[in-house]
Amino acid sequence: MAKTANLYARIEPDVKAQAESILTSLGIPASNAINMFYKQIILQRGIPFDVKIPQHSVLDASKLTEEQMDAELEKGYVQMLNGEGESAKDAFSSIRKEYNL
Repeated sequence: MAKTANLYARIEPDVKAQAESILTSLGIPASNAINMFYKQIILQRGIPFDVKIPQHSVLDASKLTEEQMDAELEKGYVQMLNGEGESAKDAFSSIRKEYNL
C-alpha cells in the first residue's frame, strides 16, 4: 500500500534525539518505527504496552519528616541484618539500567 498520509507530532527534542539515535543503531527509520507502532495499536486494539504508574516509586528523601526518614533507615538496617536486599553496587547498577543512566 502506498504511503500517502502524513503525521505531524510535537515531541520533546531530547526524546526525539534519543529515540532516533537508538533507531539509527537498529537501522530503522523513524517513519518505519511510527508505522510499526501504529500497526501494533491496531493488532493489540490499544496501546501495545502498559501505561500505568509504577508500583515502586522513587522515594523523595527531601519530603520526609525526621521520623519518616528514621523509619526508612531502620527498615534498611533490619533488611541488612536479615541478609535481605542487594549490595549498593548492584542497587546502583539496577537504577542506572532502569533509568538509562
